[in-house]
Amino acid sequence: MLEDRKLDVLRAIVEDYVSTHEPVGSKTLVERHNLGVSPATIRNDMAALEEEGYIAQPHTSAGRIPTDKGYRLFVDRLSSVKPLTSAERRAIQSFLDGAVDLDDIVGRTVRLLAQLTRQVAVVQYPSLSRSSVRHVELVALTSSRVLLVLITNTGRVEQRTVELPGDMPDTLLGDLRSRLNTAVAGVRLAEAPDRLGGLVDRFTADLRPSVQAVVAALLESLVEQHEERVVMGGAANLVRFGPDFPQTIQPVLEALEEQVVLLRLLGEASDPSVLTVRIGHENPFERLTGTSVVSVGYGTESEMLAKLGVLGPTRMDYPGTMGAVRAVARYVGKIVAEA
Repeated sequence: MLEDRKLDVLRAIVEDYVSTHEPVGSKTLVERHNLGVSPATIRNDMAALEEEGYIAQPHTSAGRIPTDKGYRLFVDRLSSVKPLTSAERRAIQSFLDGAVDLDDIVGRTVRLLAQLTRQVAVVQYPSLSRSSVRHVELVALTSSRVLLVLITNTGRVEQRTVELPGDMPDTLLGDLRSRLNTAVAGVRLAEAPDRLGGLVDRFTADLRPSVQAVVAALLESLVEQHEERVVMGGAANLVRFGPDFPQTIQPVLEALEEQVVLLRLLGEASDPSVLTVRIGHENPFERLTGTSVVSVGYGTESEMLAKLGVLGPTRMDYPGTMGAVRAVARYVGKIVAEA
C-alpha cells in the first residue's frame, strides 16, 4: 500500500497528464501543486512510483505519465466522483423528460452521455427477459383482423396483426382485452404464458377459434427470443484523442461497430448502484486496450433493467466521467420505470 504522500503525487501526475497530455516532471508538480514537501522528496516519490509500475517515462529526459496500474489505483482511491452542477442536473432532467417512447429515451440518453463526457456513449435497451407485461391492447382493423399490442413495463412495444377465422363481435373484443389484462398484467414475460392456460375454454365454442388466434399471437410475442440491442453514439469524439492511441484509432472504431463487443464492454453488472471502471488491458478486447470503459446498470432500486456507459482513452477525466455516467443512469432508470 502506498503512503498517502506518494498517493498525492500520483494523483497530481494523473490530473496534470489528463488535462495537458504532456509528461509530468517534478518541477511542474512543485509549481502547480501544494504537496508540502521539497522537490527532492517529490523526485524520490516519483522514482518509487515508477519502480512499482504506477508511472512510466515515455522517453529519456521526459517527465512521467500514468500507467494502467496507476490509473487503477487513482480510481480505486477516489474519495468521491465529481458532482454535476445544478444547471447540469436540470438540463439532464429536462432533456430526458421530453422523450416520447423507449426509442426516444435511448436515443436521447446516447446523445446526452456523449455530450456530457465527450466520449463514446453506449446504451443497452432494457431486456425483454427482465420485463413484465404492463398492458395488452386489441384494436380492430377489420371485422376479421385485429392488431395485438403488447406493452412492457420498460416501455417496449410489440405489435402483431392477427388474422381471425371469422368475424369478431365488438363485445368479444372488449371482453377478451379485459380477460387478457386480468391474466397477465404485472406478470413477468417468462411467467405470463402459464397465466393464459385455460383462457380459451372460458368462451363459447363459436368464439373459441378467434380467441385461440389472438392468444396464440400473444404467446408468440411473449416467448419470442429478442436479441440484445445496444446503441452507440459520439464515435467522432475519439478523433480529438488520436494521439492517445499507440498506432491508429482505426481498430478501436472497427471494434465499436460490433454489437457483441459493445455488450461485453458494458460488463456483467447486476446491481444498478455499482459503477464499474475497466482500464486499458482490463478490457477483454485487444483492439481496445488503449481505452477505458465506465459503465453502470440502470433501473429501479430493486432491479436492473439494462446497462449504459462510455468509452474513451485511458487518459480520461475519471471523476467527471464517473459522475456523469452515474447521474444519467439514475435519471434514465427513473424515467423508464415510470414510462
